[in-house]
Amino acid sequence: MALPKVCGIETEYGIILRGGDSNPIVASSQLVNAYLSSLGRPSSRRVGWDFEDESPGLDARGFALLGALPPEIETHLVNAVLTNGARFYVDHAHPEFSSPECRDALSATLFDKAGEVVMRRSMEAVKSALPAGQEIVVYKNNSDGKGNSYGCHENYLMDRTVPFTRIVAHIMPFFVTRQVFCGAGKVGAELAGARVDFQLSSRADFFEEEVGLETTLKRPIVNTRDEPHADSQRYRRLHVIVGDANMSEVATYLKLGTTSIVLSMIEDGVFEGRSFALAHAVEAIREVSYDPTLTRRIEMADGRWLSAMDIQWEYLTLAKKYAEEHSLESVGEEVGRDVLRRWEDVLTGLERDPMSVANVVDWAAKLRLYEAFRERHGIGWNDARLRVMDLQYHEVRPEKSLAVRVGLERLLDDEAVERAVTDPPLDTRAYFRGMCLKKFAQAIAAANWDSIVFDLGTDPLRRVPMMEPLRGTAAHVATLLEECATPAELLARLGA
Repeated sequence: MALPKVCGIETEYGIILRGGDSNPIVASSQLVNAYLSSLGRPSSRRVGWDFEDESPGLDARGFALLGALPPEIETHLVNAVLTNGARFYVDHAHPEFSSPECRDALSATLFDKAGEVVMRRSMEAVKSALPAGQEIVVYKNNSDGKGNSYGCHENYLMDRTVPFTRIVAHIMPFFVTRQVFCGAGKVGAELAGARVDFQLSSRADFFEEEVGLETTLKRPIVNTRDEPHADSQRYRRLHVIVGDANMSEVATYLKLGTTSIVLSMIEDGVFEGRSFALAHAVEAIREVSYDPTLTRRIEMADGRWLSAMDIQWEYLTLAKKYAEEHSLESVGEEVGRDVLRRWEDVLTGLERDPMSVANVVDWAAKLRLYEAFRERHGIGWNDARLRVMDLQYHEVRPEKSLAVRVGLERLLDDEAVERAVTDPPLDTRAYFRGMCLKKFAQAIAAANWDSIVFDLGTDPLRRVPMMEPLRGTAAHVATLLEECATPAELLARLGA
């Protein structure tokens, strides 16, 4: 049986300082610090990130390719843990919100949306710290239009016993083609020599290898970082860097939900004897992105030529059969059935007319908007106003965002999103992390995904391991946390 697909999203936000010349690292630090201060958490009371167990250089293949270096860990930059179990920090030159671990795609979509609220409130909070006439603005986009890209990374819990080569073989074609429904869209291209008016994905230009460890240079379609943040004998964390940051809640939900199902199918051996291997995956991911008509065919390893839609229909057909023959418990039975229904609906709509699903697919919403603007003003695709609109689509402030105006379907209600800004999910270890921060923040020295370090004022520090992603839930520890009046009592009870 496939393992539960505990998942989450790490989103790096684009940042601009208007009216000043501060560099993006400083601006990002100001932004995060302002949000934490607005919560009444001065520097002396903030729970920072524990880097003790960080190992970004481990490679799932057991080696690192020559010249492929792991990313540096910037321990000097502001890095905080929030009461909803998330991580909010400065990553290179961007503010990043890493959602807490979530049990299913719907929960992960909820906390991704909560990250947008955190960013909005950070923008408000930092205003008082800036000189008159200056403003920090953040965007949930993936490229600056000048050849630089920043990530929206997904993470999925997987069984360590499943050979990594099997994962690569069966997830690669899916990653290359899923952009037909979860691509964020982009005006133009940033790949040297490419001439494209509009494309499905904002990130497709930036992938140069099929498989690899890097995340910022020579980006691979399948990333090999082997840092499970859990029991490494039992689990691996598939670190996915190939996706776009979506403004559409449904697109985020489908991205997470369909990927969770396909990974469960790989674990359960559904693809044995079947192959959708591509002849040239790096070329194919761009070919798919550059074709809003969805008709262009890409070469398969066996000599066939199929469209991205053909390949997605193949995956969906197998997924529906899988649902009939297996439990969808690994992705959440109710969520899994809903994802399958929506997956079929969106493929059907894309096949009939992409504009018919512009209420759920970001790139289709953008294309409809831009085509109407072009027709109204009689302009070509090289008009600078379209690139401005492309950025404005990703504004996180509702009153400024074009995404809010195009009629995207909502999955989540505002009250649930508001709770997710401060409260952790109930059904993963993020609950224990978040509730400890709510109740005992002054006694916590640091935290990370798989442990919390307590400081009771006496040596030594006490580390509480959380190596099981589905332990530490409300069902496991809510009563315990309610009964313990002090962190010392909590540690004593846990030890017992």
